[in-house]
Amino acid sequence: MPDDEFSLFAQQMQGVRRIYVDQADIGKAKPNRAEQRVRRENAQQTIAAITVDGLSDQFVIDVGAEDELYWARDGVQDSQLRRMKSGLIAFEGSLDLHGMSVEKARSTLREFLTEALRLEVRCVRVTHGKAARLDGKKPMIKSHVNTWLRQHDKVLGFTSCVAKHGGAGAVYVLLKRHMLEGRDDE
Repeated sequence: MPDDEFSLFAQQMQGVRRIYVDQADIGKAKPNRAEQRVRRENAQQTIAAITVDGLSDQFVIDVGAEDELYWARDGVQDSQLRRMKSGLIAFEGSLDLHGMSVEKARSTLREFLTEALRLEVRCVRVTHGKAARLDGKKPMIKSHVNTWLRQHDKVLGFTSCVAKHGGAGAVYVLLKRHMLEGRDDE
């Protein structure tokens, strides 16, 4: 290289310090495998504590004691839910959750729905109560049932019952079913 290129290079490098490092920077340190395993186990335990059999308490929709419940999965005809709300679709099974703890109510509801689905039942009634509490708090079982039913993939919709079947203290639940051989659709 000609002298003028060396002088140009030297001029451009003024104020630059040479770095004397003989090791490459490989990025962040390797993860501690034992620590990762412990974190994974703790995360799985937390998830297991929040979700039991697909019915989660992570987010509960609070409802009032006298609030009427009404919910339908996308694609369910409004007319079908209106018929159910009017008591025109007969329920073939009934469950009463009065006086149960939240955990007992959750497992009982899950078992009840599993059995109803096994028997190809179309509509059931779940009595959750109103639990008008003296401390002014929202009814616990009613709020949880409202949330759990929305999470269950075989629940098509639900609505509060007519007065003679429990009114705002119970819901009719419309279930998805696979037709048994020879059985007509309603």
